[in-house]
Amino acid sequence: MSRKASMTDAAYDVLSAYGSDMEFRMLWESVAAKLQIPVDDRKKKAEFYSDLMMDNRFASLKGNKWDLRNRRTFAELHAKAALAEDAEEDEEEEEPEEENEESPEDQKGEEAY
Repeated sequence: MSRKASMTDAAYDVLSAYGSDMEFRMLWESVAAKLQIPVDDRKKKAEFYSDLMMDNRFASLKGNKWDLRNRRTFAELHAKAALAEDAEEDEEEEEPEEENEESPEDQKGEEAY
């Protein structure tokens, strides 16, 4: 089994046993201890974070917390996307005001200057 799979599998085990969401720092420390990875290994920590983001078993929550996706409702998981879509719709509804001032090149005759 690869090291990547081991980190996410360990994270799955940790979150399953914990029974609730967990801050990333605490999750990383638990996984690092379980796999005997130095907690201050920034490269492994970054790799772990990326792996969590790519693994559909995990859900990223507000406050840099993580949980198992199967413990969350659809609404909880997609609230950010719904908020972003609402914001985009609000922006589309607001039409920018256009100025009707003509440039001197657009005006004719002596009025141009």
